Amino acid sequence: MTEPSVARSRPTMVDVARRAGVSHQTVSRYLRSGGVGLKEATRVRVQAAITELGYRPNLAARSMRTRRTGRLAILLPGVNFPSPNRVIAGAVESAHTEGYVVEVLSLEGGPAARAERLAELRDSGQVEGILALAPVAADSGNRPGGGPAVVVSADYDDRMRGLGEIADGSAVRELVEGLAGAGHRRFLHVSGPREFASARGRRRSYLRAVEEFGLESHGVAEGDWSAASGTEAVRSLAPDSGVTAVVAANDVVAAGVVRGAAERGWRVPADLSVTGWDNDPVGACMPPSLTTVDVDLEALGARAMRRLVCAVRGTAPPPADGPFHRVLWRESTGPVPSRSD
Repeated sequence: MTEPSVARSRPTMVDVARRAGVSHQTVSRYLRSGGVGLKEATRVRVQAAITELGYRPNLAARSMRTRRTGRLAILLPGVNFPSPNRVIAGAVESAHTEGYVVEVLSLEGGPAARAERLAELRDSGQVEGILALAPVAADSGNRPGGGPAVVVSADYDDRMRGLGEIADGSAVRELVEGLAGAGHRRFLHVSGPREFASARGRRRSYLRAVEEFGLESHGVAEGDWSAASGTEAVRSLAPDSGVTAVVAANDVVAAGVVRGAAERGWRVPADLSVTGWDNDPVGACMPPSLTTVDVDLEALGARAMRRLVCAVRGTAPPPADGPFHRVLWRESTGPVPSRSD
């Protein structure tokens, strides 16, 4: 006869305290502040006990006792636009590490409409902090009277187009400098659409770098983030253009440039060096693999979330991280060629 199964009870704060060899007040303090003020050895024991037991705070009970919900919210523009998945992933992982549950909300309308909805959420008492990844009206921040913390990290506009550090194109300078060091003197840039701050930033950085290093630009071919725009830019090059390196606005455009070079019988990089942007995983598998710029969007999201967690807890924000852009030199770039059409 089979013994009836016995349902395992949910581990409690007392269980965690017993396993860690500390008081339940110490565990409570750890959960409230993330271990700030506790000895490192104590913090490590409490975290280990939480992990071993699979302990999860009872948010409803904690909210009744402390008026804290353990919940944070991330606000995005309307659902008609693609979501910044990697930024959100970094932010959510950072919040979970600190013991918070995260809700991602998509709000229709512009900055004023988002500010109104933000105020409603702030007054609802459902969350302890709100991270806005798109602009809101200027008076939407924290109120002197308290309430949930609000951090506006305007990394995207109303159409989820990158702003701020996401739109920083300064890494193009490193691409141009590296190519110049390999002997290249005449360049072409295939840009993204001008309505994107990121495209404008990469274009500016390209033009400044060409001037700074005493190089020549054949011009800027207006692109639209598509492979077709890259292919057409190479097809349109005059036989005597002298272009030996193409700086593409992103990896998709760069793939089109490689295709256009093949159509003209040019080898990459023996006849033409090509660079992209975004570190699309496909680029590493292309023949040749694509030199590109990697943007650590997860780190951007994590940093924004850490700012919010510090605001919720009333602690000092962490120091600024280093650059989020990194040039990856691969097979699509090489020494200046000796080529004739």
